[in-house]
Amino acid sequence: MNFMNSLKDAWRRNDSLVCVGLDPEPGRLPEGLSGEEGLFTFCREIVDATAHVVCAYKPQIAYFAAQRAEGVLERVIRHIHDKHPGIPVILDAKRGDIGSTAKQYSVEAFDRFDADAVTLNPYMGKDTAEPFLAHADKGVILLCRTSNPGGADFQALDCGGLPLYLRVAEAVARDWNGNGNCALVTGATWPEELGRVRAIVGNMPLLVPGIGAQGGDIAAVMQHGQTTDGTGLMISSSRAIIYASSGSDFAEVAHQKADEMRKSVNSFRFER
Repeated sequence: MNFMNSLKDAWRRNDSLVCVGLDPEPGRLPEGLSGEEGLFTFCREIVDATAHVVCAYKPQIAYFAAQRAEGVLERVIRHIHDKHPGIPVILDAKRGDIGSTAKQYSVEAFDRFDADAVTLNPYMGKDTAEPFLAHADKGVILLCRTSNPGGADFQALDCGGLPLYLRVAEAVARDWNGNGNCALVTGATWPEELGRVRAIVGNMPLLVPGIGAQGGDIAAVMQHGQTTDGTGLMISSSRAIIYASSGSDFAEVAHQKADEMRKSVNSFRFER
């Protein structure tokens, strides 16, 4: 099953728009978990505890690479695919480079790590995304209006009468999505701008970071971002879920927080 079909099925099967980010930070792991095995155990337990209340997982490659633990990332993704088939994995890598290098990055994401989707930076243009777009069964999730405060430095600049982020949305929806495998990153911290993106891209899925530690508001995100059938979103939270407890009950509490978020999101969904 390709990324888009898996995502839609997970929305329905788990009645969830929640995406859990996997950002294992050594200093924040529960006592007794350390080294590569500790990283893997932490991620595995989080996944096993939350798999029936999420629509996707989003491991951030930097948290593994900084610890020389890319092998752990491979194991985590393999575990998700083996034990929880049908839950898509988004590799949060934000790649973006010239064609020959982009091709190698696509091999990294889709062949080495076996991710179902990957985040990309569109700044260098369509040719740098084409090696990823060519994988019709994989998701290509492009930065559009990011959740960080500095996102406006460039994304909000006037570009022929529209801010640059809306030009990105237009281009991706019109020219890049020939295989129907594109999505956009739109931060929860800018809900009205998220709505402007939705108006341009129709039913294209939006990956929405910024809920939880960054202060995004679920009600506002749902008001501006969901599609008419009450889906269309992957609302991502990492720290507020995976670090909700530093004790031995970390996985159980992560489940509680993910399910609370799922129920909160669902309380604002259109009838589906």
